[in-house]
Amino acid sequence: MDKNSFSFVIYMIHACANRWKVSPARVYQALKKSGCMDSYLVPFYDVLHTQSTEYVVDDIERYLKERQVVA
Repeated sequence: MDKNSFSFVIYMIHACANRWKVSPARVYQALKKSGCMDSYLVPFYDVLHTQSTEYVVDDIERYLKERQVVA
């Protein structure tokens, strides 16, 4: 993970935490458990970072729901 994708993941963790009203640590655990960081956010950083925060948070919600992981 390079510096840009790392910053993006941190930003998205906080964006999800704010929207879902949970701690960033809880979001991190959900993303880690589901594989969202390693299989989605980091590999597709080039495309995802050009999308709106709202779009990516919605996408992360769908990703977690499909894998039955709750933040």
